[in-house]
Amino acid sequence: MDSIPSFNAIIERSIIDNWDLDALTDFKGATLQYHDVARKIEKLHILFENSGVVKGDKIALCGRNSSHWAVAFLATLAYGAVAVPIQHEFTPDQVYNIVNHSDAKLLFVGDVAATMLDVSQMPALEGVLYLPDFSLVESRSERLTYARDHLNELFGRKYPKYFRREHVHYYHEQQPDELAMINYTSGTTGFSKGVMLPYRALWSNFDTLQRTIGSHLPPHSRVVSFLPMAHMYGLMDDFLLHFCLGSHISFLTRVPSPTLVAEAFANIRPHVICSVPMIVEKIVRKKIFPEFQTSKVRLLMGMPLLGAKVKERICEQVKSVFGGRVYEVMVGGASLSREIEEFFTTIGFPITVGYGTTETGPMITMSDWRQFQPGSCGTAVDHMDVRIQSEEPSTVPGEIITRGLNVMLGYYKNPEATRAVIDDDGWFHTGDLATMSGDGHVFIRGRIKNMLLGSNGQNVYPEEIEDKLNSMALVSESLVVQHGDKLVGLVFPDFDEASTMSFDRQDIEQVMEQNRQELNDVLPPFCRLSAIRIREEEFEKTPKKSIKRYKYQLPT
Repeated sequence: MDSIPSFNAIIERSIIDNWDLDALTDFKGATLQYHDVARKIEKLHILFENSGVVKGDKIALCGRNSSHWAVAFLATLAYGAVAVPIQHEFTPDQVYNIVNHSDAKLLFVGDVAATMLDVSQMPALEGVLYLPDFSLVESRSERLTYARDHLNELFGRKYPKYFRREHVHYYHEQQPDELAMINYTSGTTGFSKGVMLPYRALWSNFDTLQRTIGSHLPPHSRVVSFLPMAHMYGLMDDFLLHFCLGSHISFLTRVPSPTLVAEAFANIRPHVICSVPMIVEKIVRKKIFPEFQTSKVRLLMGMPLLGAKVKERICEQVKSVFGGRVYEVMVGGASLSREIEEFFTTIGFPITVGYGTTETGPMITMSDWRQFQPGSCGTAVDHMDVRIQSEEPSTVPGEIITRGLNVMLGYYKNPEATRAVIDDDGWFHTGDLATMSGDGHVFIRGRIKNMLLGSNGQNVYPEEIEDKLNSMALVSESLVVQHGDKLVGLVFPDFDEASTMSFDRQDIEQVMEQNRQELNDVLPPFCRLSAIRIREEEFEKTPKKSIKRYKYQLPT
């Protein structure tokens, strides 16, 4: 472990090396260069020091992605404090629970959170700071009030001439197992747990990603950050990786609708894209499939002499939808629709799928798009061992277990929950089911807790059924649940598409029944749906856009 570099030293080096380059931009807003980031970090460090914050204290952040969220996070790590990112989608009660449970001393809040939270519900906090301008929302400490009111004076006293590169020096003495952050899982089955991630996990994830992604990107590449940074996938893959590489990161400060994301792609023309499946799938179904899934195009793609040229032309046009110069689109957080994945791989589009968990900060498996195998989520990343607990891992699904530098220290104040997932040999038990090919590619089959028992005792993996159902006519999203000894598909239809066809409710029901029959024709008997029930609203989702399954179980 002694050979693991200081992660804060990597942050420091990137700031110094890229001093006069663009660093962080709020989309359609202001841009901070790397020296601006350094100056703001230094001011926050002066604020921390003069208000009594010491290394190891917890500092929470709750707000949408923004340049100042990123600055506050970097300042926390670089000071040696422990960052506690909080999903801005969480309810006030969840925020109170996390702030109180984590023992946070300070809380940074965005504009929305500032209006929703009752500070009296967080009695141990010494202060609340407003992310847009770092002003004080609440102070319970005279030292904090004085430090904030006199911050410019204190900064000027420390740097009477000017603030330069040589003044940038961050906390390097952290040990690999020292706590860097506590990330509270979104959780779909109850109160989330505080995942304690050490510095080694941040460095190990960065080291993997700079090799698999960063080595293929030009210097000072451009990135669009729209995954929530309070979630490890967005934090590491969209932000920390690229900040440490010296990239220019643009944050979408509003809800990342497919329309807004597509606009950002067109304006920024990112060199790499990290996304959840939902965003990619909606862009493909709305902007790509209507143009390319025609009988004429399919005929041309199938012709021996013209097929390769047609696919190459289509691939370039699809790339233009994603900005035109993307090296790779990496999907994580859930499985990509097989229909869309097959379309991408058929035309040679640079798509890859990764897999990970909050508890591994987040990476477990991933491959560059050139080594990607359809249906898989890549191979074990650097510094991690991955196994499938099955007598026949290549054919019989078993639980994914993993150990290595990425694995968390445990759950904060919850040793019982920690022992339940990390065994005596250091293997983290993910709760996910998969098979593994002979060359190490992992194929996710579902969650253990989601697995259903068929009427004859067979294991049913609802995610595999949903993948097929989601590619059928008028299906926007679906969930397969058990009702007694039968399986039922809950479907939220694409009402916009139905409207363009002048379909009424009865027409939609007929389409769904036809879908059910066609689906059952390709499923084994124990996986067939007895009915499809139509929902009027989208399913409620976690911040990483996974459906909260526990909310939609039918009574037995």
